[in-house]
Amino acid sequence: MNRYEQFRQAAIGQGIPNDEIDKFAGQLRFAVWLSGTAQGEKVVGQKGGLPRLPVGTEWPSDRDGFALPFIASVDCAALPRAEGLPLPVDGSLLLFLRYEEDLLAPFSPDGQPEYARVLYVPAGTETAVSPLPPELDGIDDHGMPLLIPERMLSAWVEADLPEWMEETDELAMEGQSDYVNELFNELKHFDQLCEIVDSLWPGPGNRMSTLRIGGHCMEIGGSDGPWHEMATANLKNRSEAGLDRPGKWNFPLIHAEEHRLIQDWVPLAQFYTQSDFHYGCFLISFEDLAAKRFDGMRSFTMFSE
Repeated sequence: MNRYEQFRQAAIGQGIPNDEIDKFAGQLRFAVWLSGTAQGEKVVGQKGGLPRLPVGTEWPSDRDGFALPFIASVDCAALPRAEGLPLPVDGSLLLFLRYEEDLLAPFSPDGQPEYARVLYVPAGTETAVSPLPPELDGIDDHGMPLLIPERMLSAWVEADLPEWMEETDELAMEGQSDYVNELFNELKHFDQLCEIVDSLWPGPGNRMSTLRIGGHCMEIGGSDGPWHEMATANLKNRSEAGLDRPGKWNFPLIHAEEHRLIQDWVPLAQFYTQSDFHYGCFLISFEDLAAKRFDGMRSFTMFSE
């Protein structure tokens, strides 16, 4: 029985109507969490250190030729499966990010991020540990090493609900979209459904994730979140959006575009960087993820203060 069916059966057992179960399940996602390995745990990847690149492949760099710091790699075949997350069944994913420059870079909905990269290495590819580029042999502006210390990773699956479900008092709901408010009003057994999720998947306790794959997008700090940035970028050439008229923005249209993006896209990777103030978020459409088109990834570095 997969996890969605577990949830459904538990909710039916408590007498909750099917239509509410379906609507709530549409918000429920499952994510792969990764953290440092404990004794006896299966290794599924590494954070930091030097990546294994395909033989003959250069270390990913920005348009000026500056090498991008290596964040982590994961062995897709070793990862636990999370329902609704169409990761490759084998091969490896390598993540690179230059977070300060990515934070300041203007977002383009069409182009590959300049300061972030995801490299997919198919199973069976001949690889070798890449030597460290000279420009990464040092420290950044915060005194942190550009080469992240190597750490082996293990993984497990967590249930994940959107952030709005954590704060549903009247004041908080006033700032939500019409769609969210309508959904919340339709979920008469909202608290009961949340409790079912908590009882089935009580969480990792004090164990924190180093890297998250899938689930919902976290929004860090006070700046606009990734969904809003993507939505306004997609709508900037549509006059009815009003983005060229201060104070005249069409927020229902923007919220509708944000909702579409949330349904169609998923976090490929979310992680704190070495600075602890910059949070990396790589997003990809479900369609591109299933097709292994990782050049469709979009990067949003957020500042936590």
